[in-house]
Amino acid sequence: MMATLYRLAQFITCHVPLPVAYALGVFVADCHYAFSGKDRRAVEANLKAILKTDHVPPAMVREMFRNFGRYLAEFFTMTKYVDADFVRAHVQIDNSEYLNEALGHGKGCILVGGHLGNWEMLGAVLLVLGYPLSVIALPHKDPKVNKFFNDQREHFGATIIPAATTAVRRCVEHLKANRPLGILGDRDFGSYGIVMDFLGRPTMIPKGAAMFSMKTGAPILSCFFMRKDNGDFYASFGKPIYPPSRNGKATEEDLKALIMQYIPFIEDRIRQHPTQWLIFREFWVT
Repeated sequence: MMATLYRLAQFITCHVPLPVAYALGVFVADCHYAFSGKDRRAVEANLKAILKTDHVPPAMVREMFRNFGRYLAEFFTMTKYVDADFVRAHVQIDNSEYLNEALGHGKGCILVGGHLGNWEMLGAVLLVLGYPLSVIALPHKDPKVNKFFNDQREHFGATIIPAATTAVRRCVEHLKANRPLGILGDRDFGSYGIVMDFLGRPTMIPKGAAMFSMKTGAPILSCFFMRKDNGDFYASFGKPIYPPSRNGKATEEDLKALIMQYIPFIEDRIRQHPTQWLIFREFWVT
């Protein structure tokens, strides 16, 4: 399946404009919705938890699938159209002064978002605006797919740090060089997170952002890149969250306390835009 996705991505990137890519993305999303009962049930269960209801309209579930198709269309084609003119015309940026404030301390900063809107395009926009950016990325199992995804990110100048045994050292080095470091903070893909309440239910939350912050003194900023109803986008940044001084050492309780300062921003944004939270697995642990 991943090899097929790679070939489709390559075709879309090379041969079709964005409006056609959108149409293809929505078509594939509708097929995914129709034929994957497992994913459909997982999305419905997640939306019920977010909205605190026992009934979610099928149209809302399908819209989440379609937003994922739009996200892929944008990611596959963004190297052809995301530039300074695009940002000026189609991206509203709120509170960028918080990013400048955080970098003003010379320790880098940690940008924490979620699987919301189009987090990949946020990286491209920041790089177009002149901010150096390092990104922690979970490698795809298929080498061709992994190369394609990283090529898309590196086109704009991002430095990709694969989630591996050397990631900690490299992340610390990049923060010391006063670079923003991008991390997704809403889902732990391994077993190294911390079980915490998220949207009212317990789940495993990644602790990497808090760990790097405590280790280096780099502040944490929540950040989001959301789709507007008219097809444009808005990017927003939260106030810098500064870690307590622990001389580079932190207990799990220290990490949990720091995480609890930025997780509410992710929760609030998910509640505001539930169909833009692109998670296809039942999220909460039992």
